[in-house]
Amino acid sequence: MHPTRSFTLSCLALVALIALSGQAFATTAYAQVGSCTPPNPPAHTFTTIQAAVSAPTSLPGTVIEICPGNYPEQVVITRRLTLEGVVSGTEDAAVILPPTSGMVQNATDVDSGNPIAAQLLVQNTLASVITIENLTVDGTGNQDPCTTDLMGILFQNASGLVNHVAVRNQLPGDVLSGAQCGESIYVQTASGSTSKVTVENSSVHNYNKNGITGNDAGTTLTLTENYIQGSGLSAIAAQNGIQLAYGATGSIISETVIDNIYSEPQNYVATDILLFDTEENSKIKINTNVLGNSQIPLGLYTDTPGTYGDGVTATGNHIFGTSVYDAIDVCTNGNTVTGNTIINSAESGVHLDASCTGTGNSNTATGNTFVESACAGILEDPGTTGNTTTSETYYTVPFTITSSTASCNIPQSPQARGQAKTANKFSPKR
Repeated sequence: MHPTRSFTLSCLALVALIALSGQAFATTAYAQVGSCTPPNPPAHTFTTIQAAVSAPTSLPGTVIEICPGNYPEQVVITRRLTLEGVVSGTEDAAVILPPTSGMVQNATDVDSGNPIAAQLLVQNTLASVITIENLTVDGTGNQDPCTTDLMGILFQNASGLVNHVAVRNQLPGDVLSGAQCGESIYVQTASGSTSKVTVENSSVHNYNKNGITGNDAGTTLTLTENYIQGSGLSAIAAQNGIQLAYGATGSIISETVIDNIYSEPQNYVATDILLFDTEENSKIKINTNVLGNSQIPLGLYTDTPGTYGDGVTATGNHIFGTSVYDAIDVCTNGNTVTGNTIINSAESGVHLDASCTGTGNSNTATGNTFVESACAGILEDPGTTGNTTTSETYYTVPFTITSSTASCNIPQSPQARGQAKTANKFSPKR
């Protein structure tokens, strides 16, 4: 054989072998939980989700296909895996429920040191991304009186994607409580670590304290097209549909959040979206959301002016039906509130709020449309400076822009009637 031809054929054979080897290494491994015929033939079958997650055969990258049915267990994930509910015939609901023996502590809060009982815990995965799809995490029957903090899905120092998931009924002992516990989806990060979590196309409801929470520096929470519903008018729990707080950052896009109303007279408030001491000048975007039937649909707050919370953009949101308070309360500085439609606010549409001490300054509120605010389109507190409030559109609003609600006939709760307007006390989950 000609030497050149022999060398060429040898090279081609080597390239083919490398290509085949690459395909072999790239092949996804599948494991099955439960009894059904999943879309992809599994290498191994298990009766519980935790058994599949913990199996030595479930190497990083394995897709665990979960058959329809109920799985009363707590699941802990510490390596890169995909958990995916699958369709079997006409059934399509793989549901994680509390164990029949009751929820137990499986994590410790990185901020408070308090015990946590999470139904699905993703922990210490560093750069690995966990994917959770087409699952229901239901807290019904948890028997937990709030001695541990009940959570549906908890990411601790971990990153991942939550897509087409239903998380519901995280109520301690199945009863709405005033305790600071009971969250559906929670992301938190210890000092020096990171958590990057995306939640999209998911349903969250019947939580005790918060629907979706992202806390701590190092946390980035990206939310897109989720549906979050609080308990409605409640004298028990000051709920937050979505919370970013304590140095966290992220984006909140195309959410629908409703029914977060706290009726107690202590002046604490519930919110649809609460930003509380978020990362400074992180340019958080709150865009194209639908918020309403709530106490304060959007609250931007800091207790450390000039350090946290400034630089947020809220654009293209539709807000309706606020109870007692403002539609957008801006108690930080340097924010942009533009192109929003605000309808039927019980107080003002946008409040440039000085009550957080040195706040309500250098904000831009332009191009918004206000319909039927009980008092003002924009309430600009005395002493605030550097704000731009132009090119707004007002319909049936008693005052377009004012610095006082004293002359407004504002409908108030029975507890608040006759009282002067005071600073709102937001109730973040820590």
